[in-house]
Amino acid sequence: MTRKRQLRPEEMALWQEVARRTEPLGRKRKPATMTSAKSPKPAEQDTGAAAPLPAFRLGETARSDGPGHDVLPGITERIAAAPVAMDRKSFQRLKRGKLTPEAKLDLHGMTLDRAHDALTGFILRAYGAGKRLVLVVTGKGKDRDSGGPIPVRNGVLRHNVPHWLRTAPLAPLVLQVTEAHIRHGGGGAYYVYLRRRR
Repeated sequence: MTRKRQLRPEEMALWQEVARRTEPLGRKRKPATMTSAKSPKPAEQDTGAAAPLPAFRLGETARSDGPGHDVLPGITERIAAAPVAMDRKSFQRLKRGKLTPEAKLDLHGMTLDRAHDALTGFILRAYGAGKRLVLVVTGKGKDRDSGGPIPVRNGVLRHNVPHWLRTAPLAPLVLQVTEAHIRHGGGGAYYVYLRRRR
């Protein structure tokens, strides 16, 4: 058992002063004032009251003039930025619409599953027949983005067809994919330039 130590007179005086100045937590406190040798100038005195915050509405300073929530460049920019794998002279003629597609596939109104199957079969048959340039029409798509937190791309088939052409089993057969000239559908169609049969 430990014995309690007796407070010295100066410790007891200090404790009594602290107890006298202490206020219970439940009451509203007055700002503590310190006395000093010099009294502060009126401009330097702290009133103790904080300046009121101005009224605001959540999101009022948010900028809505940006590019939306799409972090990728558009499909047109991504396809245009792809490296040219075919002969440059032929590629320039293709971009100007001077080459005529040997076959055409129209995917308008198809679901993703049906369109994927149709595209795969069409490219495999065209390659088997020795065709070099085919046209795949996707349409430009409808704008279905309601502005929600998850973006909805404009033209689901338009965005998926280039991806499907760059994955198995079609990737080894496809040499170049580019947006069609306006006379063949423009932004709603793709030229697919196939490799030569071995």
